[in-house]
Amino acid sequence: MSRSFIRARAPLRLGLGGGATDTSPYAETYGGVVINATVDLYANVTITPSVSGQVELHLDDRDISWTGSVEGKLPLGGELNLLKGVYNRMCADFNGGAGLALAVNAYADVPPGSGLGTSSAMVVALVQAFNELFQARLGPYEVAHLAYEIERVDLGLNGGKQDQYAAAFGGVNFIEFGPGDSVLVNPLRITPEIAAEFEASLILFFSGVSRESARIIDEQTRKVGGGDVASIEAMHQLKTMAFQMKQALLLGRIDSVGALLDDGWAQKKRTASTVSTPELDAIYEAAKSAGAFGGKVSGAGGGGFMMFLVDPCRRHHVLRALEQMPGRIFASSLTNGGVMSWRVGDDIRKAAAA
Repeated sequence: MSRSFIRARAPLRLGLGGGATDTSPYAETYGGVVINATVDLYANVTITPSVSGQVELHLDDRDISWTGSVEGKLPLGGELNLLKGVYNRMCADFNGGAGLALAVNAYADVPPGSGLGTSSAMVVALVQAFNELFQARLGPYEVAHLAYEIERVDLGLNGGKQDQYAAAFGGVNFIEFGPGDSVLVNPLRITPEIAAEFEASLILFFSGVSRESARIIDEQTRKVGGGDVASIEAMHQLKTMAFQMKQALLLGRIDSVGALLDDGWAQKKRTASTVSTPELDAIYEAAKSAGAFGGKVSGAGGGGFMMFLVDPCRRHHVLRALEQMPGRIFASSLTNGGVMSWRVGDDIRKAAAA
């Protein structure tokens, strides 16, 4: 029998502005706005027929595996919940609730807890792989919304909405979040020259500290829901800066984008006490002292990746300063493509059902 598989990948994202305004209850109450850009780092998924006749789930980058029966829903619990949640929902919605003997392998190009939207990108890649398997013909809005529902409703994981839409659409996007399920993705027409200048100015640094975003988001949710004036005002400022970021980016003013990142990071730290740490502050100050325009901790904060923008002529000064800090520099470029899938070989669905 010829080798058969489906693969999918979804890009990770850099949050440039408005982060946290896509979370509940702020987005439903005031309307959220974010601007983000995807990079050529990915969440990756492969689906093949299971040789054991069972469901096999593998998180390859963490060397974690699980095997179980195709009968009934997969039991939730443990570190493979994202894979289990997507399998359960996709089989329920697109296979009449019947299980399939599949092997699902997944890995990300970055460490866990990165702050680059890795978990949501993984769910988007998984949904797209099953979309390919079942030929469900879901578009990017539908893939993103379904991924959001699996994470936030089916699995009960706290968080915002931007990561699913960034991974599904790809590119540089200005995304608006209204009440209910209202989401509007506005792709920004960044010229190749501006994109090249942004890439020349970008430094992506992994702090070496993984973190759980849910704890930070829980605190932000409590403060906004409880009417904490300082937190709500900080959210308003983050939203305003997202509009300013959009203007600066479209005009190619990368130094202004860096300054807005700097201001936004100061506002973000007001939304929750755990957004930053002394270690992260030390890394940030080292980069700024070496000449960075500005930067931020990507995602909810607390650890993971930090991004900086710098005059390319000062790039090596900042790199040398960061090399003295605990962590690792990652090379990355912007990407326009969103989630994608492809298949090779025979009909996997028939083989898995046999």
